[in-house]
Amino acid sequence: MKRYQRSFRFVFGAAALGLMIFLLAPLLQTVVSTNWLDFYFALQDEQLLRSIRVTFGAALLATILGLIGGVPLAFLLARRVFRGRRLVQAFVNLPVIIPHTAAGVSLLLVFGRYGWLGRGFGALGITFTDSIAGITVAMAFVSLPYLVNAAREAFAMTSEELELAATVDGASAWQAFWLVTLPQAWRGILSGAVMMWARGVSEFGAIVILAYHPKVVPVLVYERFESFGLSAALPVALFLLIIALVVFGLLNFVILPGDKKQ
Repeated sequence: MKRYQRSFRFVFGAAALGLMIFLLAPLLQTVVSTNWLDFYFALQDEQLLRSIRVTFGAALLATILGLIGGVPLAFLLARRVFRGRRLVQAFVNLPVIIPHTAAGVSLLLVFGRYGWLGRGFGALGITFTDSIAGITVAMAFVSLPYLVNAAREAFAMTSEELELAATVDGASAWQAFWLVTLPQAWRGILSGAVMMWARGVSEFGAIVILAYHPKVVPVLVYERFESFGLSAALPVALFLLIIALVVFGLLNFVILPGDKKQ
């Protein structure tokens, strides 16, 4: 029996170790291969700094818009039983599985100069092709599932009894939501917002179709790789990797610290 237990642990341990090597090796190789002097000078490159401002700002705007619509949708999916709820949930998750270049083409058909929303907003002076607005729309489309799903799970774990008690004591539905439900669910919502922002920052496929300019950081990585080779793209790629590690740290050790024994 012990021999079988040892073989079981060995096989599963080896499989887990192989997977971890597969995940970490490219990231570590990026760090090792980057010339840190080039990385320092890259952070002073005006084109990169401008790209960072565009990327972070558009991702923040996309996240704010996502919170406005995503939190109510997540609450309804978690708390209300209605016909078509599973279909709505499936539609929310569609951007995760749609190839993002295909998503960019679909967005262009709607938000482009000849799209029905593009024409409508164009009459107001708002364009989406090659603009911050287009970048924001592309980021929001591909990253919304992360926010909605995290918020839905957070709302599902809150206590409905506390809300009912608040309404019995005279609170309105709005007061119960803001003063009872939201304080219980805020960590999950915040983690979803951070994930949405980070996913928006890393988006390439949908953005390059809808709004190639102004360049976001992932597009800049691609452009420098195509024009000047791997060595020119490495410092910018390392910057994106550092951002991902910072987000990982925030989620795992600050926002959702979990069990300290782990």
